[in-house]
Amino acid sequence: MNRLARRIQRIYLTLLLGNTLAASFIWGINTLFLLDAGLTNLEAFAANAFFTAGMVIFEIPTGVVADTWGRRTSYLLGTITLAASTFLYYVMWQVSAPFWAWAVVSVLLGLGFTFFSGAVEAWLVDALDHAEYQGSLETVFGRGQMVSGVAMLGGSVLGGVIAQVTSLGVPFLLRVGVLLAMFGVAYRLMKDLGFAPEPMTRPLGAMREVLVASLEHGLKNPPVRYVMLAAPFAGGVGVYTFYALQPYLLELYGDPQAYSVAGLAAAIVAGSQILGGYAAPRVRGLFRKRTTALILSGTVSAAILALLGLVGLFWLALVLLVLWGLVFAAEMPIRQAYLNDMIPSKQRATVLSFDSLMDSSGGVVIQPVLGRAADVYSYSTSFVIGALFQLAAVPFLIGSRRQHAPADTATPGSPASPAPA
Repeated sequence: MNRLARRIQRIYLTLLLGNTLAASFIWGINTLFLLDAGLTNLEAFAANAFFTAGMVIFEIPTGVVADTWGRRTSYLLGTITLAASTFLYYVMWQVSAPFWAWAVVSVLLGLGFTFFSGAVEAWLVDALDHAEYQGSLETVFGRGQMVSGVAMLGGSVLGGVIAQVTSLGVPFLLRVGVLLAMFGVAYRLMKDLGFAPEPMTRPLGAMREVLVASLEHGLKNPPVRYVMLAAPFAGGVGVYTFYALQPYLLELYGDPQAYSVAGLAAAIVAGSQILGGYAAPRVRGLFRKRTTALILSGTVSAAILALLGLVGLFWLALVLLVLWGLVFAAEMPIRQAYLNDMIPSKQRATVLSFDSLMDSSGGVVIQPVLGRAADVYSYSTSFVIGALFQLAAVPFLIGSRRQHAPADTATPGSPASPAPA
């Protein structure tokens, strides 16, 4: 690997570290925070659904911003928007705001995250192409997964402990501080390489052209389309499971005030991400096709989730949580590499944002449905229902496999990706 490619990877990993650390301060206690603010289970997961609705609404516009104004600009806008909306969350908790206020600010939180989704990943792939990197994308994304896992492990544990020692609101203030620091880091280090932003003389026309071309290389491209159609099921179930595990583990543990145990759930997922990120390129080597790994991971994840809903023992639930996190973390870099190898540079951020939109759209519907199931029946029942939703993604992955895309069997240095537009 040459010097420029190493520097690009270091910057990418630094951005991931800061973003994940900031986000993870609240991941272990977010559901407890909303319940403490006076929301019911249905309202808490509905607030999360408004967050994902915000991502659905703004994914494409912010992806087009990244493909026209630049990926660096998109990242900087994301840090400011997310810091401001997180602070509003803290204020609403202080004043016991009504549900409609949580809904509005949750949409703004979604806007903040959409400036990140697609932009950072597109920046990395284009910059590595510019640096003539010849290695495997799974390796780079796997390292990113490991760094994210380390940040999530530290942030979630620290957030849970700080919440127990102080209050549930303090981790939200910590997130604001780290996001503002990351604005300064990105402003100094992040430069668009291998990508030229569109001239600002006709921004609307440029954005329209990028959007049309992105549809051509996204939903109109069969192997990409099938992967995107699988995303709502896997994404919706994944985000619900992550947040529902907090109160579920406290329920199994028998102490509703043990916030550090809730943080432990996020920490276990983080630790699994570290191991899964390390394993991703090795798992990829076990299969000739990337889609084989994706189909297998989707099936195994559903089985683990069903078992999680059927067991009633705290420590056994922790073991299943570790396995669920490992499968998810090992699969994600393979999926990222598969998609990126089928997307041209010029439309990369917008197509990746559209993929994120599909992922978020599942959360808009599935989270409230499973949250209602938890209210009416139990958390364990909602996990079993979630396993059925998870399985619904598998036929679409099989559909992508049947397209025989060159990216499915790509190896480092092979001409899998389309020529840059």
